[in-house]
Amino acid sequence: MKTRIYYHHTDCGGVVYYANYLKFLEEARTEYFDLKNTSIKQLADSGTMFVVARQEVDYKFPAFYGDELEVFTQGVVGGARIEFLHEINNQNKQLIVKAKTVLVCVDKNLKPKAIPEDLRKKLA
Repeated sequence: MKTRIYYHHTDCGGVVYYANYLKFLEEARTEYFDLKNTSIKQLADSGTMFVVARQEVDYKFPAFYGDELEVFTQGVVGGARIEFLHEINNQNKQLIVKAKTVLVCVDKNLKPKAIPEDLRKKLA
């Protein structure tokens, strides 16, 4: 996924505010589901949702106002969880962020459940 850094992503020094990277990662995961022809909204409507259980972020280099970033996302699907490995690079191919996000599949009551087999196959 590609994104551009706008003023509202930055602090007073023109550097991307650290928490905004979580938004970029969330957007990349949504794109991942879309590329797998899977609607997160339809899943939720049918009682299958995902919650973030763990987030790791290593900040390697700052991104600045006006930069263009590319977020690379790889999903590893397990029984009840998906582990997403992310890398964010700037327009110069400089590594900005490495991250790992663990999502857990839950039902409408937020109780963990196995990822449905048909969904697991689509996401693999």
